[in-house]
Amino acid sequence: MSPSTASSLHTTEIGDTGARVVFLHGLFGQGRNFTQIAKALVPDLRSTLVDLPNHGRSPWLDTTDYPDLADTVADHLRERYADDGPLHLVGHSMGGKVAMVLALRHPELVERLVVVDISPVPSGGAGEFEHLLDSLARLDLDSLERRSDADEALAPYIDDERVRGFLLQNLRSGKEGFGWQANLDLLRAELATIAGMPEVSGSFERPVLWMAGEHSPYVQPDHAPRMRELFPTTRLVTVKGAGHWVHSEQPDAFVSALRVFLTAD
Repeated sequence: MSPSTASSLHTTEIGDTGARVVFLHGLFGQGRNFTQIAKALVPDLRSTLVDLPNHGRSPWLDTTDYPDLADTVADHLRERYADDGPLHLVGHSMGGKVAMVLALRHPELVERLVVVDISPVPSGGAGEFEHLLDSLARLDLDSLERRSDADEALAPYIDDERVRGFLLQNLRSGKEGFGWQANLDLLRAELATIAGMPEVSGSFERPVLWMAGEHSPYVQPDHAPRMRELFPTTRLVTVKGAGHWVHSEQPDAFVSALRVFLTAD
């Protein structure tokens, strides 16, 4: 990725005191998904919410390759915050894989790492995301007159109103009608790459918090040896009552765990 791509990543800053925490969202998400979490961490921590490439207001690229994505984010962080020293990095789902690869390839940038409900192995349960993206692709955008039309059209395929709302945050209305802010076609085509995990080596020796949702399939006991091989100081925490979207389903527990881990001496 070019330096110009790195510098054009869209970010939002929340808070102005404490160590910096950078949040990386999951598939079809946006940095703003962590807004309430970041606000809850003020004044102990300041946050940077990143829109990953092909998502939100960041550029569309022709790849979903994790090393490329990790290097792009690393270049952005190095450009903006190099003088501040290493920072804390939090990644959920796809963003968790980007965060893991970034920490291994650019360890000088990361002080502490938090991986949320994903493992450094190919992800089981990717069929759920295939179903969600296929459902979005069924929408006839030209026929939409208002956002509620899209929600109504999706309801027979996605019965969870909360999930529909999460996905439809990517729907934008312009002079030429509705369109997707995220690169839906690429994300659908590259879902196998997104669900996979690249070959990585080495180890990240600084503190790591691995957070899993109690009811999620994405972190399994047999993933632990690989996690500890790459991240020897890993501490695993299971969040009760949470599925895959830990930070939105159990925000108080999520914030509490982050604050304790990221502010400890």
